[in-house]
Amino acid sequence: MSMLQEGRARRRHRGPHPGPRRAQRVLAVLVLTAAALLVVMVAQATGPSITAPPVGVRPYPSVPAKRPPPPKPPARGSYGIAAAPAAERVNVKLKGPLRSGLLFDVNSGQVLWQRNPTQVVAIASLTKMMTALLVVEHAKPDAQVMITSDALHYSGSGIGLLHQGRRVSLTTLLYGLLLPSGNDAAIALADYVSGSQSRFIGLMNERAQGLVLRCTHFTTVSGIVDQGNYSCAQDLALLAHEVLEQPLLATIVGARSAILPFPIEGGKLYLYNNNPLLLLRYPGADGVKTGYTDVAGQCLVATARRGKTWLGVVLLHSNDTSTQAQQLLGAGFAKLGQN
Repeated sequence: MSMLQEGRARRRHRGPHPGPRRAQRVLAVLVLTAAALLVVMVAQATGPSITAPPVGVRPYPSVPAKRPPPPKPPARGSYGIAAAPAAERVNVKLKGPLRSGLLFDVNSGQVLWQRNPTQVVAIASLTKMMTALLVVEHAKPDAQVMITSDALHYSGSGIGLLHQGRRVSLTTLLYGLLLPSGNDAAIALADYVSGSQSRFIGLMNERAQGLVLRCTHFTTVSGIVDQGNYSCAQDLALLAHEVLEQPLLATIVGARSAILPFPIEGGKLYLYNNNPLLLLRYPGADGVKTGYTDVAGQCLVATARRGKTWLGVVLLHSNDTSTQAQQLLGAGFAKLGQN
């Protein structure tokens, strides 16, 4: 037998088993195939990527290309709510029921009188203080706001003359938000700043955390919803101070009425403040916001100045905010020698 024949015989004797390299290649192919099948199975189970935008959903036209960064919260300790010295506290027997309330010095944050200051309650349209604060922090006063269809679908109080597709001055809408407590203005402004009410509510809760408002949570841009939308007198005093630190907002909340440019026949919008102290021309009254729902009752944050003394009241779940505010402010001014 030749050497060639012997070699063929030996190969036939070894049989069809592959060499080591071929076995490694086969194993690698099997591993890759199994991995590919696993990826397909996971993709079928989980559906489309959660990071991809939903099919057919368009972004709101008013959403800025880049969301403005949230303003830095003030350094804690620069302003806070704390009890005044005993000699400056007042004793008042209020007329009518009140669930929670506070009389405080706006300049110092010192509390002259309180009742359940950290009790969590529904706050109705006092919510709009936070709405207004965020608007001035994230948008320019001379901006023109495109009215979306969302702003036409509101309930409760409103400007009532908004038309979809028209542009309205942001400042005009702020007056409409804070004087007649326009829920339609709240929606229009929220859509302009964040693109949707839900995103704006997220900003509201972020800002509340930044201000260390410990008993505050928002579920609505206007206050029309009671469930999950709450605060306490102490937090609202802090929020009111923050609002009054904004010159534009301080001017708006202190106005008894306003005549503003508006895209209707005649070109003017006439608005009137529903703050009872401003309506009654209470001496020195200069803000801030009213609220009411059946659940929240009458709510009021009001401020007034006499000389260098600047006092504020927070009244929650009252049946007569006008009388109670005048009682508390009068007692406070008298105690501090400003009666």
